Amino acid sequence: MMTKSAISPRLCAVSGLILGAALGACAQTGTTTYPSLLPRAIETRSDAEPVAVVAVAEPDPALDALIADKTSALDAGKRAFATAATRADGLARAARGAAVGSDRWLDAQTALAELDSFRAGSSGLVTDLDELLVARAADGKPPYPALQTARDAAQAELEAESARIATLQASMPEA
Repeated sequence: MMTKSAISPRLCAVSGLILGAALGACAQTGTTTYPSLLPRAIETRSDAEPVAVVAVAEPDPALDALIADKTSALDAGKRAFATAATRADGLARAARGAAVGSDRWLDAQTALAELDSFRAGSSGLVTDLDELLVARAADGKPPYPALQTARDAAQAELEAESARIATLQASMPEA
């Protein structure tokens, strides 16, 4: 057995060196990098909708004149349709009890056909105004509020005329 005095100082020195080297190997020298705690690029972006810049249409006298013409034609067609619809309503009431193919029934059908011609005029106006809207969009021009208003009015009139014709047609005997 060895005593304390038997352990040589040299062995202690070597043991100390080995122990120091082992501990030194465990110690980090600062070469390892850790992720940054700063916000990442994805965390700083905004998911909000971008603000759209709405272009304002500049006044266009030529387009305004064309819209005025189309609006006048719509108003004239509306008045003519109303007059013809009143006449067709009377003829349709007279044809309700009549047989299909009778003179009263044929008169009412003729009046309905006349209403269809007025509705075709309104449909043509809607188409014309739609074409103007599409042409502006194709040219990259901003929306023109007066044009859209005229188109909406023409569409509303077309729908009203179609509903009135359908009502009159439903009130008559079918062929």
